[in-house]
Amino acid sequence: MGQLAQQPAQAAKTALAAAVEAPQQYLTFTLGGEMFAVAILNVKEIIEYGSITEIPMMPTFIRGVINLRGAVVPVIDLSSRFGNKPTEVARRTCIVIIELSDGEASQDIGIMVDAVSEVLEIAKSEIEPPPGFGAKIRTDFISGMGKVNGKFVIILNVSKVLSIEEIALLSRMGDNEVQINEAGG
Repeated sequence: MGQLAQQPAQAAKTALAAAVEAPQQYLTFTLGGEMFAVAILNVKEIIEYGSITEIPMMPTFIRGVINLRGAVVPVIDLSSRFGNKPTEVARRTCIVIIELSDGEASQDIGIMVDAVSEVLEIAKSEIEPPPGFGAKIRTDFISGMGKVNGKFVIILNVSKVLSIEEIALLSRMGDNEVQINEAGG
């Protein structure tokens, strides 16, 4: 009898170990010549770049908002967010709609990318921790470095890159700069 009780428990441990080692799917895209990836579970949809309504006095990395089936969705220029020059709109430029949730509420945010590449499966064993230095973007933005065909793909930590609290703080700092400039000049 004890032997039978151990078999389901062992099977559950084996299934859990297989799930942990199972490759995860990532949407890859290019940005300034670099290959990046986000977990496919965060991606709601991909749309072609269209008209964006600009919002005054926002940080430069917030391109504006789009109307997505009646919902107002902010669009972030990832290149600017990473401290680089703004993305130049080209034929393959698109907006990836990412769904962020904090447990009780969810928010859709669009990220502007040069081009979407493909969906890749990357095994956990093929993902290295983020580098401590030398990356062109903040290390807390990086979830890991995926090894794909002998090259690295930067896997983004979308909750850090698209942190609503940090974006709101940067927006308030922009408001303060405008008030200081108006008062001083």
